[in-house]
Parts: sequence; structure tokens; C-alpha cells
Amino acid sequence: MNMALSNDDQIKEIVVIGAGVVGLTTALKIQEQGTYRVTIVAETFPTDPKSSRYTSHWAGAHHVSHAYDDKRQQKLDQDTFHALWQLSESGSAAEGCFLRHTQTEYRGDDLTDAEWLHYMPDFKYLDMNELRGPAKMGFSFSTVTMNTPAYLNWLLSSFLGKNGTILRVSLQHISQLLERGTSPYTGAHSYRNVDAIVVCAGLGARSLGGVEDKDVYPIRGQTVLLRAPWIKFGRTMTEADGTYTYTMPRSNGDVLCGGTRVPNDWYPIPRPEITEDILARALQLTPELAPPQTRVDREPTVEDLRPIIIEPGCGLRPGRKGGIRIEVEWVDAPARGKVPVVYNYGHSGYGFLSSWGSASMALDLLEGALTTGAPTTADICVGHLPGNPGN
Repeated sequence: MNMALSNDDQIKEIVVIGAGVVGLTTALKIQEQGTYRVTIVAETFPTDPKSSRYTSHWAGAHHVSHAYDDKRQQKLDQDTFHALWQLSESGSAAEGCFLRHTQTEYRGDDLTDAEWLHYMPDFKYLDMNELRGPAKMGFSFSTVTMNTPAYLNWLLSSFLGKNGTILRVSLQHISQLLERGTSPYTGAHSYRNVDAIVVCAGLGARSLGGVEDKDVYPIRGQTVLLRAPWIKFGRTMTEADGTYTYTMPRSNGDVLCGGTRVPNDWYPIPRPEITEDILARALQLTPELAPPQTRVDREPTVEDLRPIIIEPGCGLRPGRKGGIRIEVEWVDAPARGKVPVVYNYGHSGYGFLSSWGSASMALDLLEGALTTGAPTTADICVGHLPGNPGN
């Protein structure tokens, strides 16, 4: 017979669904408050072999905001940058996960200014003679690039080191966590009721029971990872037709090259022809990728890159019509009223660069819900989401 344990007076039991960068960051942010016992429930973790089912491994990831005039996104991205800049400081426990460097953005589209990026360190616009290729304008600034596999594991180890709990679960419906806590998955005879659930399921929010958000869709991206420790700068080219090419250096000497953005493409492994296209575009943008000895007396070619290829990669970004969903909803829990469910998913390709900002917003919603309790109005949802939750 299972027995419910009474939760400590000040300690609330929180379950975070998802262990990508958003789930890990959100769990860590909640845990840091000191008044929550946090469990991460997920099917895949950063320590697992790479696969298209876990998108965060395949990210670059550099901090280059694409918020444009979206005020909410601007705040999420700025808050995250300040957190990452602090984590990348010399002597920080996470310093080795980051490379601080100069990022140069070349724009061949109709963009005329980058006002939303003026807060970045050392921001400046490029002179015409500094442009390359089809670029009509450009700008540069200092930022960070993350070695994403290392950073994800730093987040996970930090969470575990502060007494966090993880459970590998193929969750079918969020209600499976509301009746006897996590005991169905631990086999424990005693359990604590869950006080709140935070859904950071990424692309899984499309199919997870109790969420089933059909506004979520994949945006396939493909990359090539090179070994090029002589590269200490980042570049991105955005062309008029939307084609974008980037080279992102990492602290361990690798450089991630990309990229592609293809909505509703579920193909799970790299396509060889796209790999070839990425190599050609990356070399054109950053000829310095070729080993220095090959550039002594001739122009480098794609063939010069083949010996330094580590692996091609492919990930399915969790896109969402209407943007990131960050909101709270109350659902029925058997025999004990309503429990808040906080949603924090739909980050598309911007999970790393808005992770700490959206974690803070999710925490605010969580604490507000736990403080005020369930609303009494008749229009709250108690099991099924509205058809289109919006922004």
C-alpha cells in the first residue's frame, strides 16, 4: 500500500518535465530558491548518446539575439546574456564551457539597424569596406559561444550536486504525476504529492498528453562540426533569400558550421548533400577554417576541410506558432483540488540564448501561482488546453 508523506511546511514538491537546456536551466533556477524539492522527469538526458530526439546537443550555441522589436523576447535574451556572461568569467565553475569572442554579423537582407543588440559589449557597425560577399550592412560585438555538450552536463551536474533528482520516464500524460507523485516510476511505497509541474518538453509538447499543443512543429537544422582550434572568432551571413551561414568557435577548439532552417521536416539524420553545401558556404564565409598550412600559397578548397571534419549533425528545433509559451494553468489532481502547471516551451532555435530569462519568467509564474492558489472562476481549464494558447 502506498502512503502519502506530508510535505515539509516550507518545501514544495516540483516536477520539471524535460531535460534539454530549457528544462535543466528552469529546474536549476527553481532549485536555487531553496524552498523547493525539484525532480526532472525526462526520456533523454545530456549523458545519453547523441540523437535527433534530443535537440540541445546539436546546438551551436552562440548568444546572438534575434529578438528584433519583440519586447518580451528582448528581455528574455538580455537576461540570459547577462547570466551567461557571468558564468563565462575567469574563475567561474562553468568557465570551461564558454569562449568569449568577437562575433561579426553580415546582412544581405533589408535590415537597416540592430538597435536591439546595442547592449552587447563592444557593439559597433561595420564600415562598407569591412563587408564581405552579398552583405549590405553588418555589425560586430563581443559575445559567448557555448560548448553545448559540456554546458548541458554542467547544468545537470550542478542540479544533481544540489540534491536534485532525475527520473528517466516515457511520460504519456501529465496526469500520471498528479495522483501519487513520482512513485509509479520509482517503485517507492511512500510518496510526496506534487505541488506543481513545469512543462519544458520542447518538441514533445506536441504529443505529450495534457498538453498536445499542435502549434508546436519541428524546424530542422543541419550542421558540420570541424576541428579548427586556430579559429577564435564567430561569423554569420544572412542573405536576401533567407539563407544563413555561420561558423561558431568553441572553447575546446571545435567549430560548428551551419546552417539550415526547414519547417516541418522530420528527417532525423544529416543529408549528405546538405553537408556539402554547408561546407562550401562556411568556407566562403570563413576561409580561415582551412588548416593554415593549406593557405600558404593558394586559395583553400572544401577538400582541405575534410580531414578536420568531426561529424555532421542534425537537430529538430521546437518551433511554435505564436512564439514561446510561458504561462500557468490549473489542472485537477485526484482528491486534492487543483495544481498549477507552468508551461515553458516553444523556443525554436533560441533555447540557449533565452534559457535563463525564460526560466526566471517561469519561476515568477510558479511562485505567483503557489502564493495566490487556484482561481475560483469557472473559465479555467481542468484537463484540456485551449485550442490556440497564443503567445
